[in-house]
Amino acid sequence: MAAKAKPATPAKTLTVTMMRRAIDHKQALALQGLGLRRIRHTVQVVDTPSSRGLILKVRHLVSVAE
Repeated sequence: MAAKAKPATPAKTLTVTMMRRAIDHKQALALQGLGLRRIRHTVQVVDTPSSRGLILKVRHLVSVAE
């Protein structure tokens, strides 16, 4: 008898908006990794430790809402 699959719980997301442009290459790569392309561009990212780390690198350039 096969085990029944549990219904998937929706992943928690964060809304990230780019407010300022990147100063150096590492910040630009972090913004690109989050999917941000230009100022006032907003994306929703899944709340994972890796996305939190990217946000932490550029926390002075973005605004975050849950």
